Amino acid sequence: MGKNKPQRPDLPLHKIIMVGSGGVGKSALTLQYMYGDFIEEYDPTKADSYRKKVTLDSTECFIDILDTAGQEEYAAIRDNYYRSGEGFLCIFSICEQESFAHTQEFRDQICRVLDDETVPFVLVGNKCDLAHLRKVVPREGEAKAREWGCPYMETSAKTRQNVEEIYQTLMRKIRDRKEAQGGGKGPQGKEKKKGKCVLL
Repeated sequence: MGKNKPQRPDLPLHKIIMVGSGGVGKSALTLQYMYGDFIEEYDPTKADSYRKKVTLDSTECFIDILDTAGQEEYAAIRDNYYRSGEGFLCIFSICEQESFAHTQEFRDQICRVLDDETVPFVLVGNKCDLAHLRKVVPREGEAKAREWGCPYMETSAKTRQNVEEIYQTLMRKIRDRKEAQGGGKGPQGKEKKKGKCVLL
């Protein structure tokens, strides 16, 4: 009976978009985070939206996750997705060099659409449970993340390694940016340093 409790509209809402090539595990990560389930097979043809109440550093808030399909054929649809996001998890498979190369295209498109180079990002190398099939070494991901000024984390949707952490990390970046922009400090933030993960 308690399932239909009214939602708390006063709680902060953080909007996260999952981007990355098809088959890298965006949906598997999302479903593992939302429901604690690992799903091997998933329909890749649709985008799905999820929302749940979570606790971030002892404060309740909502997370809104848009899991894009990866094979979005229409740029206009993709651009609309990007405009709705406050932060992005950019996913690749550590077993696929090509999916790693494509992360730069996703990053460039997002920065172009939003006209913002400082949008909160986390670069995620997924499928680290398949280390014996690894094609992208950690230092490559770390170097790319330094270039973007964002964190790099490796995950496994299967073992749940770092799944909670990637969403929490990105929500903190979104929250801190909102506070900086709304708290009289202005969007420029004083701590901007090249090559570091800057919380604006």
